[in-house]
Amino acid sequence: MPIATPEVYNEMLDRAKAGKFAYPAINVTSTQTLHAALRGFAEAESDGIIQISTGGAEFLGGQYSKDMVSGAVALAEFAHVVAKKYPVNIALHTDHCPKDKLDGYVRPLLAISQERVAAGQNPLFQSHMWDGSAEKLDENLAIAKELLAEAVKAKIILEVEITPTGGEEDGVSHEINDDLYTTVSDVERTAEALGLGEKGRYLLAASFGNVHGVYKPGNVVLRPELLRDLQDGIAAKHGKADPFDFVFHGGSGSTEEEIRTALENGVVKMNLDTDTQYAFTRPVAAHMFKNYDGVLKVDGEVGDKKTYDPRTWGKLAEASMAERVTKACADLRSTGTKLK
Repeated sequence: MPIATPEVYNEMLDRAKAGKFAYPAINVTSTQTLHAALRGFAEAESDGIIQISTGGAEFLGGQYSKDMVSGAVALAEFAHVVAKKYPVNIALHTDHCPKDKLDGYVRPLLAISQERVAAGQNPLFQSHMWDGSAEKLDENLAIAKELLAEAVKAKIILEVEITPTGGEEDGVSHEINDDLYTTVSDVERTAEALGLGEKGRYLLAASFGNVHGVYKPGNVVLRPELLRDLQDGIAAKHGKADPFDFVFHGGSGSTEEEIRTALENGVVKMNLDTDTQYAFTRPVAAHMFKNYDGVLKVDGEVGDKKTYDPRTWGKLAEASMAERVTKACADLRSTGTKLK
């Protein structure tokens, strides 16, 4: 199937919310990790989301110029070609973009999709994220409002992060403290600024103790039940049940119970990066250790070309990451839910 159209992406999100499941959103940094994510979704018979962070886009742009827009566009165009060979619907998304990178990343990408839509085509990406969590909420929402209006012109969904997620992600970092919990007042101000769909659809990354990176279960106090308080607090005031489409950031190490509670309370997208990075790299490390004499020209020998051929260890990496994606689909209950 081709990359999801705006209509298909909206249907995907609607079905996830109604069915109380979520799509894994897999960060990719190469054509091979892209194929690994696509393969994982296909094997799970789940539609999904593939995303590129600012750091990932810079890496994709090449170390000579490190141009984020070129990197993101190149991989998105590649995805539009190869995704047709996989029997699932895939939405393309850009991950965390802080204020100082908007002009070099999200705004140019929005302009590209606006040009495509004006020419009768579909947008290049289906959603973009504005990460204003480092800004005061008033400024965060003012920028979100401007970006949402631009996203509507491109038939794109905006993702906003209104309060901090702990840890570090592509240069944006927050302490792990009591600020990591969104309040009803925070979402009331969000609804006032962005509406509840009438000004354009958006995904909301609310904080319930989330932390980016690696942590063991129990080291971070997640409170996914907080999302129910946020939903009900706005529903009571605006008369719209479950008004928010939530995103789960910083989910590494989450328990099955925590994930299930988040799904029941409106999470439709959960980001995965740390776990899939490790899944991709682990078999490569094993291959290098096991085939030391083959991958290196030890003592002047020539090594074994078949052993150091990137295709040899790259296939292992792709298979391992794909397997981790299928597990994510099972964890988020999206297995077998693909649109026909």
